[in-house]
Formats: sequence, structure tokens, C-alpha cells
Amino acid sequence: MRKAHITRQTRETRIELTLNLDGSGNYRVETPIGFLTHMVETLARHGRFDIELYAEGDVHVSHHHTVEDAGIVLGMAFLQALGD
Repeated sequence: MRKAHITRQTRETRIELTLNLDGSGNYRVETPIGFLTHMVETLARHGRFDIELYAEGDVHVSHHHTVEDAGIVLGMAFLQALGD
């Protein structure tokens, strides 16, 4: 199966993501940013892949770091799951 598990921790954020490209659209998404949560859930549901995403970050400063790192981790997970 085409799967990936990626963890990224920086001074500002901690992101953990599990991706199964051969899933059915199941998701569990926990972020401190409602719109980010909504978009990742929508992507999984309509893309028909399974995703678990946990994100925490310095949202009291800005949402930027959390959103950026979640995007980096999602891209890394797709790359790993798709392989060569």
C-alpha cells in the first residue's frame, strides 16, 4: 500500500501526519486553526485518501508557521507514499 508517516518538529511547531493513498476518505485532523482543519478534511474526503494530522504551533504569534509546516509535511508524505 502507498502509505507515509511524517513527523516535523521546529521551534515553532510540531506536526505529525499519517497518509494512506489507498484509503477511502477517512480522516482525523486536529489543528488549532479551524480553516486549516476544514481544508485538510475536505482534501481527504474528496481525494478518497485517509489522513491523520496532528498539528500544534505558536498560533498566538501567527498562524503562518503552523500552516506552512503542515503543508511541508503533507507534501513530504505524498512524495514518500508515491515513491519512485
